[in-house]
Amino acid sequence: MALMGEQIILPYLWRRYLSVLRALVGVACLWFVAASDRPGAGTLAALLGVLVIYSVVSIFWRLPERVDRLGIIGLVLDAATFLLCVTLAGETGFWVAAMAALYLFLSLASLQNWREVLLMTVLALAFVNLTEPPGYERIQPLILVLGMMGCVLSLQKTSLLERLSNSSRQSVLYRSEAQRAREAERERIAADFHDGPLQSFISFQMRLDVVRKMLKRDPDLGVEELEQLRSTCAKQVTEMRTFIRGMRPVEVDGLGLAAALRQVAASFQSDSRIPTSFHADLDASHDDLEPSVELLQVLREALHNVQKHSGASRVSVHLRREGNQVLLDVEDDGCGFPFSGAFSLEELELLRKGPDSIKRRVRSLSGDLTLDSRPGQIGRAHV
Repeated sequence: MALMGEQIILPYLWRRYLSVLRALVGVACLWFVAASDRPGAGTLAALLGVLVIYSVVSIFWRLPERVDRLGIIGLVLDAATFLLCVTLAGETGFWVAAMAALYLFLSLASLQNWREVLLMTVLALAFVNLTEPPGYERIQPLILVLGMMGCVLSLQKTSLLERLSNSSRQSVLYRSEAQRAREAERERIAADFHDGPLQSFISFQMRLDVVRKMLKRDPDLGVEELEQLRSTCAKQVTEMRTFIRGMRPVEVDGLGLAAALRQVAASFQSDSRIPTSFHADLDASHDDLEPSVELLQVLREALHNVQKHSGASRVSVHLRREGNQVLLDVEDDGCGFPFSGAFSLEELELLRKGPDSIKRRVRSLSGDLTLDSRPGQIGRAHV
């Protein structure tokens, strides 16, 4: 179902159902006229028969639908079928006229907007009043009631279509955002894997080549190098486990932001054996602060960088709140970054310094990052 201007374009199957109903109404009227043997009804009955034949053909032939994209021809045919049925039914055929009126307004409410329904109601009442067919006193209130119901249904249909259209657009936007998020996450994982485990394995492979040569020249020295490689391999296994654990989603069901961050810090301390403290101010400890997966990943990656690069012996994480802003501080006593000084996210971008994955996540949060690096002193990251 789609909107074209102010017209409603329904699927072919629904239009075929309407053609079936129009044909049934016409056949019922023709059957009643033939049974009652009304004089002078031959011409009108023949015209109604042509409409019935067209309706039957349109059930199996899609050309009328392609030609009548806006439903104008269908509207004329529906109105003609109704008028012929009302004229031919007579006093004793009120049920035929009622069926024709019910079909007409069902078709109008399905295919047209409320203006066309209201206009057709006025025209049908005017026709009945002017021609005064037998039994018109009973058909008038029926047309009025069906017209009112048709207007209400048409308005409701338009409202639902607008909501459906908005939902479809939102769905497309959400899918596009999800796709961009997936691509960004793939790039982050690829970069982290290249900078982390892959470099370690390349180094391990190079040292194995060195050991192979050493075993030929000095077996004792080669065995000593193998022991060092075994220790290095154990560290790489730990690093790989940390890397894989970092890719897993954080379980935040039922947790507030402070509790979720505390869980990340505790998990890091358990894996790395680096003492890690977490403190949340009183105004930042309430459960009304929902956990942000991006912020949790920022903390994860910051702690991973501490373990991988800083050689720190302790880490401190502090969560606080200033107005509508949530602030997260990560501090360690490691070696710091190669540069010295305090830099904002914008300055880090211009200088092309700092961890790319953290900067990317902070940008996605529309937040800011301050990185304070003092080589040989305590380093701080403020998000």
